[in-house]
Amino acid sequence: MRALGRAELALLGRNRSAVFTALVMPLAVPFSMRPALDQLDLKKEGLNIGVVLTTTAIGFSFLFAVYTSLVSAYVARREELVLKRLRTGELSDAEILTGTALPAVGLGLAQAVLLCTGCAVLLHTGAPRAPYLTLLGLAAGLVLSAALAALTASFTRSVESAQVTALPLVVVSMIGSGITIPTEVLPDRLASVCELLPLSPAVRLVRAGWTGQSSIHETLVTAATAVAWLIVAMCAVRRWFRWDPRR
Repeated sequence: MRALGRAELALLGRNRSAVFTALVMPLAVPFSMRPALDQLDLKKEGLNIGVVLTTTAIGFSFLFAVYTSLVSAYVARREELVLKRLRTGELSDAEILTGTALPAVGLGLAQAVLLCTGCAVLLHTGAPRAPYLTLLGLAAGLVLSAALAALTASFTRSVESAQVTALPLVVVSMIGSGITIPTEVLPDRLASVCELLPLSPAVRLVRAGWTGQSSIHETLVTAATAVAWLIVAMCAVRRWFRWDPRR
């Protein structure tokens, strides 16, 4: 798995468009949204611009550093028969998929640490009040993003169409999972629906780590939702992931 991860990291470094998307989008796009966020009454919900921007940047890291880059990687390796050849070796199916995802997940984790540190210094967010919630949210978001990428790759015919098939989840998550607009400022009925989206639990846990405003009941419900989505995604990947090229 380490050898597979190193090979994938080398291939990722050679793909300039993937590197640009994975590195620049999570760092640049969230801060361009600050004028819009300034129009929201964040203090009423116990939030501040620093916490919201930090969570937004981490959410973009889930989507672009991990999810979209992995969809393209899985499809490319499948169409090039790399995955099929790996299945003839000692690695299990889960180990093949995990090894392929290691560089993207590691990049997402490194970005999250960098973003947390940078926002703490530049936006004066300070340290998380409940760091265990932030760590739980990061773990849930990174693992679920990788699982969703494998599931999306199952229905993607080519590398060229990977950006198209990944777009629905990206758009829905950006709008409804609290990445661009905190669910706390949405109407209650709409917020209760948005909280059930795949990446919503991870985003809520990351934000709750800074605010410390999550009760034990809310934390357990959010964590249970994240685990449920993870189980569903893994079972779907096991059922529908394609190892043969879709030609």
